[in-house]
Amino acid sequence: MSDYREIAFEDWSLDKVLEWRSRLTPEAPFLSFLDGPALSFAEVSDKAAARAEQLDAAGVRQGTVVALLLPNSIEHVILWFAINLLGAADAPVNPAFVGAPLEHAFNLVEAEIAIVEGSLVERVISSAPHLKHLRKVLYVGGEPQLSSGMALRTQRLHPTQLANGTYRSTALKPSDLTSILFTSGTTGPSKGVMVTQAQAFLTARQTAEGLAVSGEDVYYCSHPLFHMSPRFCAVYTALLTGAKVSLDTRFSAADWLERVRRCGATVTIGHGPLLEMIHAQPESSDDSDNPLTRLGTSPFPKHIAADFERRFGLKGVETWGMTEINIPCWHPMDEPLRPGSCGRLREEWYELQVVDPDTDQPLPAGQVGEFVIRPKLPWIVSPGYYKNPDATLRAWRNLWFHTGDSGYLDEEGWAFFVDRLGDRIRRRAENISSYDIELVANGLSEVLESAAVGVPSGFVSDDDIKLCVVLHKGADFDPASLLTRMAAKLPHHMVPRYVERLDAMPRTPTQKIRKSVLRQTGVSAATWDRKANGFDLMAVKQGHA
Repeated sequence: MSDYREIAFEDWSLDKVLEWRSRLTPEAPFLSFLDGPALSFAEVSDKAAARAEQLDAAGVRQGTVVALLLPNSIEHVILWFAINLLGAADAPVNPAFVGAPLEHAFNLVEAEIAIVEGSLVERVISSAPHLKHLRKVLYVGGEPQLSSGMALRTQRLHPTQLANGTYRSTALKPSDLTSILFTSGTTGPSKGVMVTQAQAFLTARQTAEGLAVSGEDVYYCSHPLFHMSPRFCAVYTALLTGAKVSLDTRFSAADWLERVRRCGATVTIGHGPLLEMIHAQPESSDDSDNPLTRLGTSPFPKHIAADFERRFGLKGVETWGMTEINIPCWHPMDEPLRPGSCGRLREEWYELQVVDPDTDQPLPAGQVGEFVIRPKLPWIVSPGYYKNPDATLRAWRNLWFHTGDSGYLDEEGWAFFVDRLGDRIRRRAENISSYDIELVANGLSEVLESAAVGVPSGFVSDDDIKLCVVLHKGADFDPASLLTRMAAKLPHHMVPRYVERLDAMPRTPTQKIRKSVLRQTGVSAATWDRKANGFDLMAVKQGHA
């Protein structure tokens, strides 16, 4: 069997796919990082097995959830694979997290074991009193500075070359978990999306088919590996197809084209605001002189889509999906650009309806409502949120998964995404928890209560963060001081741009804060803007490093 489409459903699991690919094209290049050499499929398989032996010895067992606090790297991928080989699931955490967001993520998945980049170990140590379940930290990379107390619970994962077959191999099923990926918290803290083996496989298969990926392709990926897209749309897709993946440390609009050329990428992924940043770079007459032919994107901003294709000489394929449900809608490769549409439903896998968000009644073509989805095969969408049955039931009411996204279908079945329901903030392709921002703000001595909302950033489907605060009686309003202290406890991308003082929050009859009112108010003369006031966030962050 040489075609991933021939893999039987019962074999839709990472262990079987890794073994199949390593037999089929063992010497073909699989993973490279920046300008470094590529590891072959056989080498990645061997290294994953060797890491599995170490993790087995460290106590990782079937059903264990292992937290990962790692930047983009080949090691990150190998550890994800190794954890799965043991029948365990990984829970990758944003390596920018510090303090409360980090603690919430570790505690949510009840992580007893964490694998951490050496330079980040001290961050975990500082949060240790608040990590309810953590008993062991395994680290890779640089050597951390360890206190005597923490050293007893910390162990280095030494580089290893070959496995000796001593780890407890687990035959995975389509229903088993591969990962727990964190959502943005909307009306509360972030949730852990349980991703099954079948779900991850199907996301990769859909991507392979939707972008026509083959073993001749080089896939450039600068997205952070704690997200769905780089894992399942890039790395796993390459595993299915025999393509090569070139991983990067981070996204940079100014360097994007040069890095695409440098690694010889023929296919890549990008999200709306990131593409707008690339498009905003000064145009050169040779921009189309690059190897890229395909770009998977969600969304493909309609005001630049046609010009982006022209300028860079590629085909943009717009999609719609989310971590919980994979990617149900794809723009067919053989169809011309249809600006604003995220494609058609993959009807062999899913059912899709547009419903009234208040009544769940289906709406006619052309009318905006909430996208709801359900699968036609078992285990190909998330079974729910980890140890959060209430949130799972709310999302899965009336036998449909309620996405929180609004849009419509036209008479021909083309899907159009319009907006997001709820309180999500999406900044530069990052979903951000308003709860995490508010938790830090409410811990400041002068703040009585706060509410974080997204306001238009100037990019399509993208927000800047506005923080509204009500202060204790007699407290002084000093937004620069407020943000300085918040910056010490939040990653860069979660620090608000705008701060506004209110006498009281607008509320519903049940006393919930009406964030829709705060969003609609937007930025006014009463809003303090850190950029307009010369507040240098990077300098502040470096001062706390």
